[in-house]
Amino acid sequence: MSMTPVEAIRSLLDSGRPLILDGGLGGELDTRGYDISSPLWSAALIASEPEAIVTLHRDYLDAGAQCITTSSYQASVTGLQALGMNPGEVEKLFKLSVELACRARDEYLRENPGCEFRPLVAASVGPYGAYLADGSEYRGNYGLDDARLREFHQQRLRWLDDSGADLLACETMPDLQELRVLAGLLQSVSTPAWVSFCCRDADHLHDGNGFTRALELFVDHERVFALGANCCPPALIEPLIANIVAANSGKLIVVYPNSGQQYDADGKHWHGDSELQHWSQQAEAWFAAGAGLIGGCCSVGPAHIRELAARKSWHC
Repeated sequence: MSMTPVEAIRSLLDSGRPLILDGGLGGELDTRGYDISSPLWSAALIASEPEAIVTLHRDYLDAGAQCITTSSYQASVTGLQALGMNPGEVEKLFKLSVELACRARDEYLRENPGCEFRPLVAASVGPYGAYLADGSEYRGNYGLDDARLREFHQQRLRWLDDSGADLLACETMPDLQELRVLAGLLQSVSTPAWVSFCCRDADHLHDGNGFTRALELFVDHERVFALGANCCPPALIEPLIANIVAANSGKLIVVYPNSGQQYDADGKHWHGDSELQHWSQQAEAWFAAGAGLIGGCCSVGPAHIRELAARKSWHC
């Protein structure tokens, strides 16, 4: 009998190795010359440049990633319908994001028949702030009521839950109110999910609420198998892990920081000094501290994932 995705991850961790995640999608596609300047960011390429997305997924797999995340982060029903898509077309685009990742995974497995671990596909569920395309995932505090947030997330969660993805990646979540709504909606999914928070420091979400309050929403959540943080500087990861461990949730821990640079929402680019010089070495400390799923976010590309996957300590 084959293992479930979560059982497969736990088995890998029991062998003394982390699950290696992929890196960023939008920024990497930008460096490859694709236009991601629209409010949909990389999601705009799902229909217009599907081969570019498949190629990038495949590059991450070839680099050693054992879990790839779909290009649906910035996709939303509201945003896609504003471009003239009807509901059927919107649903197809969400599911196509998963199909592209699965296709890259299937191609990889055909060419690597002796692969020890069957790579997983995680369907990305971004925050409401991603739809706004103005950097709101680094602020939170959207000024909406619960009903509006529920409406925003509900339909796309249903589609992605029914898409054939192995996991749901609810990521870059900066807002406690949104997280309360999401916790309720996740009670109804059948696909195991991780929830990854977007934090201003080790103790606070970007909306100013305490990190511990956010963790408490999911400590006993039956559909959430992992908690963590992403799109924060690498230097924040260890103290964030310590706070997750202190919550005593029994959940796995997922971390995938960005390069440590700052995002310019007006210019839609990252600037400042990168903290990736010793990133893969830092990842060993994250693993020792309790993180089991480790990868990268914005400005982290296939070369960084290759370096991470090649760490000798993972292969002892």
